[in-house]
Amino acid sequence: MQGPDSPDYDWAGRPRHVRVRAPGKINASFRVGPLREDGYHSVASTYLAVSLYEEVQATAKPGTPAQDVTVSVSPNSSLAPELLAGIPLDGSNLAVRAAQLVADISENPCGVHLEITKHVPIAGGMGGGSADAAATLVACDALWHAGLSREELSHLGSELGADVPFALLGGAAVGLGVGDKLTAALAPEPMHWVLVQSPLGLSTPVVYGALDTLRKGAEPAAPEQVDPRILAALRAGDAAMLAPFLVNDLQAAALHLAPALHHTLQAGRDRGALAVLVSGSGPTVAMLALDAEHAAELAAGLADAGHHALAVQGPVHGAQRIFDA
Repeated sequence: MQGPDSPDYDWAGRPRHVRVRAPGKINASFRVGPLREDGYHSVASTYLAVSLYEEVQATAKPGTPAQDVTVSVSPNSSLAPELLAGIPLDGSNLAVRAAQLVADISENPCGVHLEITKHVPIAGGMGGGSADAAATLVACDALWHAGLSREELSHLGSELGADVPFALLGGAAVGLGVGDKLTAALAPEPMHWVLVQSPLGLSTPVVYGALDTLRKGAEPAAPEQVDPRILAALRAGDAAMLAPFLVNDLQAAALHLAPALHHTLQAGRDRGALAVLVSGSGPTVAMLALDAEHAAELAAGLADAGHHALAVQGPVHGAQRIFDA
């Protein structure tokens, strides 16, 4: 990092550029209760942050009003151009909204440009947009010297979506309520996974709506905890112990909307994955491997069969600053 006398810092010693990365997530378990009066569903989830990251570089625009928030997508993004073209670059973008929330409670904010480098699948059930928002919260806090604690950032994040606080926290966690009531879970050893991306995108609200239709009013009670055997397996770092308990109540709805996912799940089973499931609302599929070598072999076999497969591990850290200038 350069010192505060650098032209890349302003008169108060604040950086003009801050880059933050934040992880995507998978849900090792996801139980969904009935629709609540507020329009959300009660859930009990086991979140796991994995080594597939979004990056946001926030660049100050001195002398401009704090409402001047612009956003662009970096050409260094790894997703297909046709997918990147669908990302909103206006006030509906979660990163823009995150910047505005920080500006509202900062003493000396100015305009900011956000450049997002996308690696997490869009509308893929991995919280990519939430990771962008989390990274933006951290970046703008640093850019404007807002001095917000992680708890305060998490509170702001919860206004943007249930997955944003977890992208800030990272690691492994149990999520209750609508997924935003987080309790860190002990997971000292990484688990190894293969993610199979889909050319499709699934809207989370649409998937929940399909689940309600499939249940036809026969919703279970609101879940109050995750299966303790999942937490025991994470503590032990034992993939074989975890495999039997991977579950996702949204999977049936995702498969109903995207039947081709049946073939993806079966491809993982056929190639020796310990367990397979749709990640969150899908359509990304997460496959559990025994270890790093197994994950690499599984990803290679799936790639040879024409799938877009990537080996990752988790848990990893939440949103972190990686560059100031």
